[in-house]
Amino acid sequence: MRIGRPAAALLAATLAVVLWAGCATHTGDQRARPELVVGSRPDPESMLLAGIYVMALRSYGFAARPETATDSMAKLDSGAFTVVPAFTGQTLQLLQPGAVAMSDTQVYRAMIAALPEGVLAGDYTTAAEDKPVLLVSQSTAKAWVGTDRSADLSALSKHCDGLIVGIVAGHQAPASVGTCRLSVPREFGDDTTMFAAVRGGQLTAGWTTTADPAIPGDLVALADGKPALIQAENVVPLYRRNALTDRQLLAINEVAGVLDTAALADMRRQVAGGADPQAVAGGWLAEHPLGR
Repeated sequence: MRIGRPAAALLAATLAVVLWAGCATHTGDQRARPELVVGSRPDPESMLLAGIYVMALRSYGFAARPETATDSMAKLDSGAFTVVPAFTGQTLQLLQPGAVAMSDTQVYRAMIAALPEGVLAGDYTTAAEDKPVLLVSQSTAKAWVGTDRSADLSALSKHCDGLIVGIVAGHQAPASVGTCRLSVPREFGDDTTMFAAVRGGQLTAGWTTTADPAIPGDLVALADGKPALIQAENVVPLYRRNALTDRQLLAINEVAGVLDTAALADMRRQVAGGADPQAVAGGWLAEHPLGR
C-alpha cells in the first residue's frame, strides 16, 4: 500500500517527535545518574575497600570511580565523595571518642547515632571484620587453657599481672581488655619481628588485627567471645543522604552479605604483594557476583 505525501509527512513528523522524546529521556536519565565517587584514604586497605564498592556499583550498571583523600570523612561530609567505606569502631571513635560500645550491633547503632547530618550508613558486613586481636604462642595457650589450638580472650584476666605485649609501630590497640589493664606495648618495626618475639618468649602476646594477612599459623589468636571485650570493627559503607537511588544503595548493601574476613585478608595479601587494589576487588567480585 502506497502512502500519500500528507500522510508520509505526518508519519515523519510523528517519528521525529518520538525520537526526540526518547533522546531527551535518555539525556535526562544520564543527568539524573552522574558518576559516583567512592572515596578512601590513600592507604592500601582503604583503597581496596573503595575498589570493592566501586565494582559493586559497576556490576549493577552504574558509573563509579575511586578517589583518595587524606580526610575522606571530610570529603564525604562536604559532598565531594558520595560513598566512603569505613570500619564501624574506628568511625565511632572518630565521631565520639571514648565510646564504650563493644559488640558489632551496639557499635553500629552508636555509630549511626553519631553520624553528622547528611551522612547515612549502609549495611555492615557481619562476617567481615578487622579488629584488634592478641596472638600468643602455642605454649602460652596450653598453659592458660590446656590446649595449644585455641584460647579465649577471657583467659587474659587470670594472667594479667606481668603481661608483656607488643605492637607494630604506628598501630593502635586497646589499653585494657575487660578488667585487665595492659601495660604500654613494646613497639616493633614490623610483624615478622614482633611475631618472632612472641615465639621466643620475649613477649607474652602481640597485637595485630583479625584480617592481617601476615598472621602466622603457628601462633594462637585469642578469640573474642560474648560479651565482646574488644570493640567491633566491621566494614560499612557511609554515603551522602539523598545521593543514591534505591538500586545503587542495594548494590553497596549487597557487599555486606558476601564479604568475609578470610576474603578480606586474602585480598589484602594480594595488594601487599603489589597487586592493584581495583583489580583485586574486581577479581573477587567476579568470583562472588552480587544479586545471586
